[in-house]
Amino acid sequence: MFEVIGNDILAPNLHRLTVRAPRVAAARRAGQFVMVRSAAGEERIPLTIGDADPAAGTITLYVQAIGASTRRIVAVPAGGALRDVAGPLGLPTHIANWGRVACIGGGVGTAVLYPLARALAEAGNEVTTIIGGRSAQYIILKDELAAFSRELLITTEDGSLGRKGFVTHALDDLITDPKLRPGAVFAVGPVPMMRAVAEQTRPHGIETVVSLNPIMIDGTGMCGGCRVVVGGVSRFACVDGPEFDGHQVDFANLTDRLSTYRKIEAEHACRLAGKETV
Repeated sequence: MFEVIGNDILAPNLHRLTVRAPRVAAARRAGQFVMVRSAAGEERIPLTIGDADPAAGTITLYVQAIGASTRRIVAVPAGGALRDVAGPLGLPTHIANWGRVACIGGGVGTAVLYPLARALAEAGNEVTTIIGGRSAQYIILKDELAAFSRELLITTEDGSLGRKGFVTHALDDLITDPKLRPGAVFAVGPVPMMRAVAEQTRPHGIETVVSLNPIMIDGTGMCGGCRVVVGGVSRFACVDGPEFDGHQVDFANLTDRLSTYRKIEAEHACRLAGKETV
Protein backbone atom coordinates (compact mmCIF):
# COMPACT_ATOMS: atom_id res chain seq x y z
CA MET A 1 0.00 0.00 0.00
CA PHE A 2 1.15 3.55 -0.78
CA GLU A 3 0.06 6.28 1.60
CA VAL A 4 -1.49 9.45 0.19
CA ILE A 5 0.18 12.33 2.04
CA GLY A 6 -1.77 15.12 0.36
CA ASN A 7 -4.72 15.53 -2.01
CA ASP A 8 -5.32 19.06 -3.35
CA ILE A 9 -7.69 20.35 -6.03
CA LEU A 10 -5.87 22.58 -8.55
CA ALA A 11 -8.61 23.05 -11.16
CA PRO A 12 -12.00 21.55 -11.98
CA ASN A 13 -11.57 17.75 -11.86
CA LEU A 14 -7.79 18.08 -11.46
CA HIS A 15 -6.14 16.83 -8.26
CA ARG A 16 -2.54 16.90 -7.07
CA LEU A 17 -1.67 13.82 -5.03
CA THR A 18 1.46 13.50 -2.93
CA VAL A 19 2.17 9.80 -2.42
CA ARG A 20 4.76 8.04 -0.30
CA ALA A 21 6.75 5.84 -2.71
CA PRO A 22 10.44 5.96 -1.68
CA ARG A 23 11.87 3.65 -4.34
CA VAL A 24 10.06 5.44 -7.14
CA ALA A 25 11.10 8.85 -5.79
CA ALA A 26 14.76 7.80 -5.72
CA ALA A 27 14.80 6.33 -9.24
CA ARG A 28 12.47 8.53 -11.33
CA ARG A 29 13.67 10.82 -14.10
CA ALA A 30 11.83 13.47 -16.11
CA GLY A 31 9.32 11.99 -18.54
CA GLN A 32 8.69 8.75 -16.68
CA PHE A 33 5.39 7.54 -15.25
CA VAL A 34 3.84 5.07 -12.81
CA MET A 35 0.92 2.65 -13.09
CA VAL A 36 -1.58 3.26 -10.29
CA ARG A 37 -4.45 1.20 -8.89
CA SER A 38 -6.70 2.54 -6.17
CA ALA A 39 -7.67 -0.95 -4.93
CA ALA A 40 -7.35 -4.62 -5.81
CA GLY A 41 -9.23 -5.47 -9.01
CA GLU A 42 -9.38 -1.88 -10.20
CA GLU A 43 -8.11 -0.60 -13.55
CA ARG A 44 -4.45 0.38 -13.82
CA ILE A 45 -4.00 4.06 -14.70
CA PRO A 46 -0.75 5.53 -16.12
CA LEU A 47 0.21 8.81 -14.43
CA THR A 48 3.25 10.95 -15.13
CA ILE A 49 5.50 11.59 -12.14
CA GLY A 50 5.13 15.36 -11.89
CA ASP A 51 7.71 15.78 -9.15
CA ALA A 52 9.62 13.80 -6.54
CA ASP A 53 11.30 14.37 -3.20
CA PRO A 54 13.80 11.55 -2.68
CA ALA A 55 14.64 12.77 0.84
CA ALA A 56 11.00 12.59 1.91
CA GLY A 57 10.36 9.51 -0.21
CA THR A 58 7.37 11.07 -1.98
CA ILE A 59 6.21 11.60 -5.55
CA THR A 60 3.66 14.05 -6.93
CA LEU A 61 0.93 12.89 -9.30
CA TYR A 62 -1.55 15.05 -11.19
CA VAL A 63 -4.83 13.25 -11.84
CA GLN A 64 -7.62 14.47 -14.10
CA ALA A 65 -10.77 12.82 -12.76
CA ILE A 66 -12.86 12.02 -15.81
CA GLY A 67 -13.50 8.28 -15.91
CA ALA A 68 -14.61 5.92 -13.15
CA SER A 69 -11.09 4.75 -12.28
CA THR A 70 -9.54 8.21 -12.01
CA ARG A 71 -12.47 9.36 -9.88
CA ARG A 72 -11.79 6.52 -7.49
CA ILE A 73 -8.11 7.48 -7.31
CA VAL A 74 -8.80 11.14 -6.45
CA ALA A 75 -11.40 10.02 -3.89
CA VAL A 76 -8.59 8.63 -1.71
CA PRO A 77 -8.05 11.26 1.01
CA ALA A 78 -4.85 12.28 2.72
CA GLY A 79 -4.11 9.52 5.19
CA GLY A 80 -5.61 6.91 2.89
CA ALA A 81 -3.65 4.64 0.57
CA LEU A 82 -3.41 3.47 -3.02
CA ARG A 83 -3.12 -0.26 -3.67
CA ASP A 84 -0.36 -0.09 -6.30
CA VAL A 85 2.14 2.48 -7.56
CA ALA A 86 4.42 0.64 -9.99
CA GLY A 87 7.38 2.33 -11.64
CA PRO A 88 9.15 4.35 -12.73
CA LEU A 89 8.22 3.22 -16.24
CA GLY A 90 8.87 4.53 -19.74
CA LEU A 91 11.94 6.15 -21.22
CA PRO A 92 13.19 9.35 -19.58
CA THR A 93 13.13 12.57 -21.56
CA HIS A 94 16.22 13.04 -23.71
CA ILE A 95 17.79 16.12 -22.14
CA ALA A 96 20.32 18.12 -24.14
CA ASN A 97 21.28 21.77 -24.53
CA TRP A 98 19.60 23.27 -27.59
CA GLY A 99 20.21 26.82 -26.41
CA ARG A 100 16.60 27.99 -26.68
CA VAL A 101 13.64 25.66 -26.22
CA ALA A 102 9.90 26.17 -26.11
CA CYS A 103 7.84 24.05 -23.72
CA ILE A 104 4.12 24.00 -24.46
CA GLY A 105 1.42 22.64 -22.18
CA GLY A 106 -2.32 22.44 -22.73
CA GLY A 107 -4.75 21.83 -19.88
CA VAL A 108 -3.66 18.96 -17.64
CA GLY A 109 -0.73 18.43 -20.02
CA THR A 110 0.91 21.33 -18.19
CA ALA A 111 1.46 19.01 -15.23
CA VAL A 112 3.22 16.49 -17.48
CA LEU A 113 5.26 19.33 -18.99
CA TYR A 114 6.54 20.59 -15.63
CA PRO A 115 9.26 17.99 -14.86
CA LEU A 116 10.71 17.97 -18.37
CA ALA A 117 10.70 21.78 -18.62
CA ARG A 118 12.55 22.01 -15.33
CA ALA A 119 15.07 19.38 -16.43
CA LEU A 120 15.70 21.32 -19.65
CA ALA A 121 16.28 24.52 -17.68
CA GLU A 122 18.66 22.74 -15.32
CA ALA A 123 20.61 21.52 -18.37
CA GLY A 124 21.30 25.15 -19.32
CA ASN A 125 18.55 25.75 -21.87
CA GLU A 126 16.80 29.10 -22.12
CA VAL A 127 13.21 27.95 -21.65
CA THR A 128 10.17 29.80 -22.92
CA THR A 129 7.05 28.17 -21.52
CA ILE A 130 3.63 28.50 -23.13
CA ILE A 131 0.59 27.16 -21.27
CA GLY A 132 -3.03 27.29 -22.35
CA GLY A 133 -6.52 26.35 -21.27
CA ARG A 134 -10.17 27.02 -21.90
CA SER A 135 -10.28 29.72 -19.21
CA ALA A 136 -8.28 31.04 -16.26
CA GLN A 137 -9.47 28.31 -13.88
CA TYR A 138 -7.83 25.67 -16.07
CA ILE A 139 -4.39 27.30 -16.00
CA ILE A 140 -2.16 25.44 -13.55
CA LEU A 141 1.43 25.60 -12.24
CA LYS A 142 2.08 29.04 -13.72
CA ASP A 143 4.14 30.23 -10.75
CA GLU A 144 6.11 26.98 -10.57
CA LEU A 145 6.94 27.12 -14.29
CA ALA A 146 7.77 30.83 -14.21
CA ALA A 147 10.45 30.15 -11.57
CA PHE A 148 12.81 28.64 -14.16
CA SER A 149 11.44 29.97 -17.47
CA ARG A 150 12.98 32.92 -19.28
CA GLU A 151 9.42 33.89 -20.12
CA LEU A 152 6.03 32.39 -19.30
CA LEU A 153 3.27 32.99 -21.84
CA ILE A 154 -0.37 32.19 -21.05
CA THR A 155 -3.24 31.80 -23.50
CA THR A 156 -6.92 31.13 -22.80
CA GLU A 157 -9.66 30.46 -25.29
CA ASP A 158 -12.00 32.98 -23.64
CA GLY A 159 -9.34 35.60 -22.89
CA SER A 160 -9.92 35.44 -19.12
CA LEU A 161 -6.15 35.19 -18.48
CA GLY A 162 -3.21 36.11 -20.68
CA ARG A 163 -3.64 36.24 -24.42
CA LYS A 164 -6.94 35.25 -25.99
CA GLY A 165 -6.43 32.34 -28.36
CA PHE A 166 -4.41 29.16 -28.51
CA VAL A 167 -0.86 28.17 -27.60
CA THR A 168 -0.05 27.97 -31.31
CA HIS A 169 -0.57 31.72 -31.62
CA ALA A 170 2.11 32.38 -29.00
CA LEU A 171 4.42 29.78 -30.57
CA ASP A 172 4.09 31.49 -33.95
CA ASP A 173 5.54 34.67 -32.45
CA LEU A 174 8.62 32.75 -31.33
CA ILE A 175 9.10 30.92 -34.61
CA THR A 176 8.85 34.05 -36.76
CA ASP A 177 11.38 36.01 -34.68
CA PRO A 178 14.94 34.84 -35.44
CA LYS A 179 16.06 36.10 -32.01
CA LEU A 180 13.49 33.93 -30.23
CA ARG A 181 13.18 30.90 -32.49
CA PRO A 182 13.70 27.74 -30.42
CA GLY A 183 16.05 24.95 -31.35
CA ALA A 184 13.55 22.42 -30.03
CA VAL A 185 9.90 22.36 -28.99
CA PHE A 186 8.29 20.09 -26.40
CA ALA A 187 4.49 19.83 -26.44
CA VAL A 188 2.20 18.02 -24.00
CA GLY A 189 -1.57 18.20 -24.00
CA PRO A 190 -4.65 17.24 -26.00
CA VAL A 191 -3.92 15.34 -29.21
CA PRO A 192 -5.28 18.12 -31.49
CA MET A 193 -2.97 20.62 -29.79
CA MET A 194 0.14 18.45 -30.14
CA ARG A 195 -0.73 17.73 -33.76
CA ALA A 196 -1.14 21.45 -34.49
CA VAL A 197 2.21 22.26 -32.87
CA ALA A 198 3.96 19.54 -34.88
CA GLU A 199 2.51 20.85 -38.13
CA GLN A 200 3.48 24.39 -37.15
CA THR A 201 7.13 23.50 -36.58
CA ARG A 202 7.49 21.05 -39.48
CA PRO A 203 8.14 23.62 -42.26
CA HIS A 204 10.89 25.19 -40.15
CA GLY A 205 12.65 21.93 -39.36
CA ILE A 206 12.42 22.55 -35.60
CA GLU A 207 12.85 19.36 -33.58
CA THR A 208 9.51 18.67 -31.90
CA VAL A 209 8.87 16.19 -29.10
CA VAL A 210 5.36 15.18 -28.00
CA SER A 211 4.23 13.03 -25.07
CA LEU A 212 1.58 10.53 -26.14
CA ASN A 213 -1.31 9.27 -24.06
CA PRO A 214 -2.70 6.11 -25.68
CA ILE A 215 -4.73 3.53 -23.77
CA MET A 216 -2.33 1.62 -21.53
CA ILE A 217 -3.05 -1.62 -19.66
CA ASP A 218 0.12 -2.87 -17.97
CA GLY A 219 2.85 -0.34 -18.79
CA THR A 220 5.43 -3.03 -19.57
CA GLY A 221 4.91 -3.72 -23.29
CA MET A 222 3.13 -7.05 -22.68
CA CYS A 223 -0.43 -6.14 -23.73
CA GLY A 224 0.16 -3.98 -26.82
CA GLY A 225 -2.73 -1.69 -25.90
CA CYS A 226 -0.64 1.47 -26.13
CA ARG A 227 0.45 0.80 -29.72
CA VAL A 228 1.12 3.95 -31.74
CA VAL A 229 2.45 4.46 -35.25
CA VAL A 230 5.62 6.55 -35.49
CA GLY A 231 7.45 6.89 -38.78
CA GLY A 232 5.23 4.18 -40.25
CA VAL A 233 6.32 1.66 -37.59
CA SER A 234 4.25 0.37 -34.66
CA ARG A 235 5.73 1.35 -31.31
CA PHE A 236 4.59 0.87 -27.72
CA ALA A 237 4.25 4.15 -25.79
CA CYS A 238 4.94 2.44 -22.46
CA VAL A 239 8.39 1.10 -23.32
CA ASP A 240 9.40 3.05 -26.44
CA GLY A 241 8.00 6.36 -25.17
CA PRO A 242 5.91 8.08 -24.00
CA GLU A 243 7.78 10.81 -25.87
CA PHE A 244 8.24 10.67 -29.64
CA ASP A 245 9.21 12.81 -32.62
CA GLY A 246 6.04 14.80 -33.29
CA HIS A 247 6.78 15.00 -37.01
CA GLN A 248 6.72 11.20 -37.24
CA VAL A 249 3.58 10.46 -35.18
CA ASP A 250 0.45 9.23 -36.96
CA PHE A 251 -2.01 11.42 -35.05
CA ALA A 252 -5.03 10.17 -36.99
CA ASN A 253 -4.31 6.62 -35.83
CA LEU A 254 -3.78 7.81 -32.26
CA THR A 255 -7.07 9.72 -32.25
CA ASP A 256 -8.94 6.69 -33.54
CA ARG A 257 -7.45 4.36 -30.91
CA LEU A 258 -8.24 6.78 -28.08
CA SER A 259 -11.94 6.61 -28.95
CA THR A 260 -12.13 2.79 -28.91
CA TYR A 261 -13.62 2.47 -25.42
CA ARG A 262 -15.36 5.82 -25.15
CA LYS A 263 -18.88 4.33 -24.86
CA ILE A 264 -17.78 1.83 -22.20
CA GLU A 265 -15.97 4.54 -20.26
CA ALA A 266 -19.11 6.71 -20.28
CA GLU A 267 -21.23 3.81 -19.01
CA HIS A 268 -18.84 3.16 -16.11
CA ALA A 269 -18.80 6.86 -15.21
CA CYS A 270 -22.61 6.87 -15.13
CA ARG A 271 -22.68 3.86 -12.84
CA LEU A 272 -20.21 5.49 -10.48
CA ALA A 273 -22.41 8.58 -10.34
CA GLY A 274 -25.46 6.41 -9.65
CA LYS A 275 -27.09 7.22 -12.97
CA GLU A 276 -28.62 4.90 -15.52
CA THR A 277 -26.56 4.25 -18.64
CA VAL A 278 -27.85 5.08 -22.09
